[in-house]
Amino acid sequence: MAIIRTIAAVLLLTCASAHAQTTDYWGKTLPGQPTQFIFGYGSLINTASRNATASKPIAAIPVRVSAAFGYVRSWSDRSPTGFTALGLRRPNNGEAAMTVNGVLYPVDGDDMSAFDAREKNYTRVEVPRALIESVSWQPLPEHGTIWVYVPMIAGKPPGEGLPIADAKYPLAESYIDVVIEGGLEYGPEFAREIIETTRDWSPYWLNDRTLARRPWVADKQFASVDTLLATTAPCFGQRAFSEDYAAASIANAKRRGNVCPRDALTQGR
Repeated sequence: MAIIRTIAAVLLLTCASAHAQTTDYWGKTLPGQPTQFIFGYGSLINTASRNATASKPIAAIPVRVSAAFGYVRSWSDRSPTGFTALGLRRPNNGEAAMTVNGVLYPVDGDDMSAFDAREKNYTRVEVPRALIESVSWQPLPEHGTIWVYVPMIAGKPPGEGLPIADAKYPLAESYIDVVIEGGLEYGPEFAREIIETTRDWSPYWLNDRTLARRPWVADKQFASVDTLLATTAPCFGQRAFSEDYAAASIANAKRRGNVCPRDALTQGR
């Protein structure tokens, strides 16, 4: 009887082993993996803003692009709706390129065309894989092409000859909120890094929030954003409500230059 039980057990293990060999999917990935990715360093960091363009919700991972890529994140793209957005520009004379943190996300189907249309003032530039690193436990994709949107003006290479903010194209707090709240999705230090590695902050800074004098009604994160800006962003003290902006713009225009020194940090509203 014991011999019969032993034989039966051996046969059972043999059959189980054979079945496992025919159904071993270890190391096999699903078909149709994405091959195109976008590195977002401004409003595209924000999940809600990104998903408003995509055909379906897109997961992203926090990453950083090396200074060896040769660009600086700055306030250097003029939106046709009348504000200055974030862009990447080439360093000025005597200025070094910088690291740029943001997010990496896959783009499938017609979504690339949708993002191209959204970023119509920009051109897509490929980011070498060796110049991008993950800043979380999530690894980078092993394959595919990584793109980033760089502002471009007629007759100039991408990122060259770009304008800075002025009275007609100010920094807009509603846009800044989208960017910084996107950074806060990955923690306050990630959001702070966005501010610290952005150049060309401007005294032309319009507080155009919904109910700007009572921001807590429309935006529960306004205090976190303002705390980061007040301690990190140059020119925060010169941010103005819409009704004060015209007078402030005239005063700013009389000053020498339109860019705030990074050591002139003051508390502001």
